[in-house]
Amino acid sequence: MGKHHQNLLNGLEEKRKLAGFTQQELSESAEVSRKSINAIENGIYVPSTVLALKIAKTLNCSVEDLFTLP
Repeated sequence: MGKHHQNLLNGLEEKRKLAGFTQQELSESAEVSRKSINAIENGIYVPSTVLALKIAKTLNCSVEDLFTLP
C-alpha cells in the first residue's frame, strides 16, 4: 500500500498550515526531505507508520487526524 493509495484521505497540508509549520520545518522535525512532505501532501506517497507518527507528534495531533480511510 506504499504509493498512490486512492482511498486514503489526507489532511496533512491543512493541519501543517494550522500549526504554523512550513514544509521545510516539518521535514526537519520528521527527519525527511521537504520533497517527501510535499509528496505526502499531494497524495503521491503514503508515509510509513514511523514517519506518520513523527509528523503527528510534531503537529501535536493523532495519525488519524492526518490520514483516514473512508
